[in-house]
Amino acid sequence: MQRNSAKLADADGSPLVWVGVNYWSSTGGPLMWRNYDPSVVDEELRVMRDHGIGLTRSFFYWPDFMPTEDALDEKLLTRYDDFLDRHLALGMRTIPTFVVGHMSGQNWDPAWRDGRDIFTDESFLERQRWYVRELTGRWKDHPAVAGWLLSNEIPIYADWKSRGIGTLDADAVTAWAAALIGEIRAAGATQPVSVGDGAWGVEITGLDNGFRVRDLAPLIDFHGPHVYRMEDDQLRLHLGAAFVCELLDIGGKPVVMEEFGVTSDYVSEANAAHYYRQILHTTLLAGATGWIPWNNTDYDDLADQDPYRHHPFEMHFGLTDSLGRPKQQLREVHAFTEVLRRTDFARLRRPDTRIALLVSSFLEAPYPFTQPEDATSVANNSRQAYIAAREADLPVGVVRELDGVPDDCALHLVPSVKQLTAPTWRTLVERASAGAVVYASYFVGEHRTQRGPWWPKLDETFGVVKQLRYGLVDPIEDDELRMVFVRDFGGIGTGEELVFRVGGTENSRAFLPVVPDGAEVIAVDGRGRPALLRHRVGDGWMVLCTYPLEHMAAMTPRVNPEPTWRLYAALAASAGVTPSVRVDDPLVMTGLMEHSSDGRVFAWFISQHASPVVVEPLVDGSLVSLDGDVLSTVELDAYGVLVAEVRRGRS
Repeated sequence: MQRNSAKLADADGSPLVWVGVNYWSSTGGPLMWRNYDPSVVDEELRVMRDHGIGLTRSFFYWPDFMPTEDALDEKLLTRYDDFLDRHLALGMRTIPTFVVGHMSGQNWDPAWRDGRDIFTDESFLERQRWYVRELTGRWKDHPAVAGWLLSNEIPIYADWKSRGIGTLDADAVTAWAAALIGEIRAAGATQPVSVGDGAWGVEITGLDNGFRVRDLAPLIDFHGPHVYRMEDDQLRLHLGAAFVCELLDIGGKPVVMEEFGVTSDYVSEANAAHYYRQILHTTLLAGATGWIPWNNTDYDDLADQDPYRHHPFEMHFGLTDSLGRPKQQLREVHAFTEVLRRTDFARLRRPDTRIALLVSSFLEAPYPFTQPEDATSVANNSRQAYIAAREADLPVGVVRELDGVPDDCALHLVPSVKQLTAPTWRTLVERASAGAVVYASYFVGEHRTQRGPWWPKLDETFGVVKQLRYGLVDPIEDDELRMVFVRDFGGIGTGEELVFRVGGTENSRAFLPVVPDGAEVIAVDGRGRPALLRHRVGDGWMVLCTYPLEHMAAMTPRVNPEPTWRLYAALAASAGVTPSVRVDDPLVMTGLMEHSSDGRVFAWFISQHASPVVVEPLVDGSLVSLDGDVLSTVELDAYGVLVAEVRRGRS
C-alpha cells in the first residue's frame, strides 16, 4: 500500500517543502500592526532566514484590520504591504491568516459583531466574505504570498468552553469554509489554501467539533495540524504528532505541521531542543512535508498586554528570546533544514508498505446508539499500537476502515478493537485466506453499554470456543500479564516470557477466556490460559490475542517501551515482512525514505534514550553516512537523530 508523503507544488509543478515559523513581531504580538516597526521586522526576519527558515505564517488581527463592518484600516494595509515587500527582499514568503479572533489564550471580537454566529448568520458571513475578498484581491499577485489560511483555531473562537465539541454544526462549518475559499479563488488567487482550524476534528480525536476533515478535504490544498500535547509517557509525547500526521492521510493532501512548539516556561532549553528534534523527524517519517513551529520570538516587553498579562507562559514560545538571540530550538530547526537539503527531501517519498494498522470506523462514523468512549478509545488504542509498531521499526501504514482494507498487505494489525463493521470482519478473513496474517486483540470497551466484543463469528474466525458469560466481563486478576510462549513464533523462542503491565477501567480490564477448537496455542498467561493463538484460514493466519495489550498500555502512565513491540516484530517475521533496516532496541526507531528519481534510500535513526547510545543496526546492505563514511554502528546523542544512506549489496 502507498503511504502519504504528498507535497505542495510551486507554479511550475516543482515540489515545495515549507519550513517556516508562526510570526508576531516583538513590538506588539497580536497588536504588532498598531506598533509596526519596519526595522525590527527586518531584523526578526533576517534571524529566521539565516537559520534556514524561508516562510512565515502571518496574521490579520481582525478587530484592527476591519474596525467597522464595511471598512478596512488603510494604514494597516499599507503596513502589511511593507511586510510583504520585506519578505520579498529577503527571499522569504508568508501565509496570511484572515479570521484571527482567537490567539494565545484569548478571543477578540470585532467591535461590530454584535453576537452574531460566525457560521450561520447570513449578514455576518457576508461581511467575512467581503473581508476575505478585499484582502485577497489586494495581495493575490504579490510574489511573497505563499498561501492562505482562513482562520486560527476558530473552533475555540466559536465556542471556547467546548472548543466546538458537540456545539458546532458540521454542515454550517463546511459551508462557511466553502464560501470563504470561494472568495479567495474568485479574487484570482492561485496559492494553496487551508482552514487553520488545527485539524482537531472527529477523524483525529474521536470528538466532533464540526470541522470534519473528510468534508473539508475536497476544499483545501493541505492539512494543517496544530499539536500541543500534554502526556504521561515520553514516547506518547514524541510520537503523538506523528500519529496525527498518519491519521491525516485523507484525500491525498499534503500534511503541514502548521503549529507545534513549547514554552520555555515549561521546559529547559536542552529539553525543548530535544522535543523539537523529535517532532521534526518523527513527523517527517509519518508523512509531513512542511513545518511551521510556534513561534518566532519571545515577548517579555509585553507582560502588561493581554493575552500575556494573564497567560504569561505564552510570552516564551519563541525560537529567539526577547532580545532576538537564537534559542536551541532555532538551532534544531536549522539543523533539520540541513538534513532536508542534503537528502534532497523535496524528492523523497515514503516507501510502500505491506503492513497495515487498521483504525476502526467507530472513531469517526456517526453510528447510532454508540457511546463517546467508543470513539476516543479507538484513538488511544490505535496510537499505542502505532508506538509499538514504530518501536519494532515496522513501516506501518495507518488504514481507516471507512476507506477499506487494502488487498496488498501481508500483515494486518487490528489492535484492542471492540467494534468493526460486519463487512470488515468478512474482508479480514478474506485477506487471511489469500495469504495474509491478521492479528486482532480482544477489547470489550470502557463502559457498560453493550459491553462485549462486536465480533461476528468470533469462534469460527479464530478457531476457538469463547467462554464468555452474558453481561459480565472476565476481569484480569493480576497487575502483570506474564505471556509465556509454548512454541517458537517469529523469533520469540519457546519458553520466552513477555511481561505486560495491566491497565484499564473496571470494564476494559478484562480478558477473553477461550478453549482452542482448531487454533494452536502460541502463548499462555501466568495461569496457563491461552493468551495468543493462531488459526489457519486458507493460505494465511488469523491470530488472536485474548488480552487488550494496546489498551492496557494506552491506559498506563510511563509504560513505553512495553513488550507489544516484540509481538509485532514476531508477527512481521511470520508474515515475511521483517523491515530491511532495524535495531533490536525499542528506544531507537528507524524509518526509510526513498528518492523518487535516482532510487537512493535514506535511513533515519531516532533515539528515545535520555543519554548517548551506540547501536548495531541490522541492514539489508550497508550504511553510509551523509559524509560518505561506512557505518557499522550508529552513535546517537540523547534523543538524537542520525540519517544515513542505505546501499544495497557491498559498499
